[in-house]
Amino acid sequence: MTGLLEAYFPIVVFIAIAGVIALAMVVSSLLIARQKPYPEKLTAYECGFEAFDDARGRFDVRFYLVAILFIIFDLEVAFLFPWAVSLGDIGMFGFLSMMGFLGVLTVGFIYEWCKGALEWE
Repeated sequence: MTGLLEAYFPIVVFIAIAGVIALAMVVSSLLIARQKPYPEKLTAYECGFEAFDDARGRFDVRFYLVAILFIIFDLEVAFLFPWAVSLGDIGMFGFLSMMGFLGVLTVGFIYEWCKGALEWE
């Protein structure tokens, strides 16, 4: 049991030091910085201009298409690096599996292209 505690002691010390530093930064900013908010400072600020509509309003579908496009390329990059590193070990099955995955991503990209997500007005 003591061996287990000794193994995790550096982690506990690290978490304690990080907590003390974070608490010190928050407290020091409250003590040192000026705390005089005024009405203009407390207003909602979004994208450089005042909010003019309800937050539950509908967005243009292009915003969702851009989000899907980001996910497509993010997934592709996240899976390609480990695949490329282990390509020698996984053989032909791993290669064909990744080609199937890239095929699905390509279909998603073509769908985005056909919907006009890449065209900005």
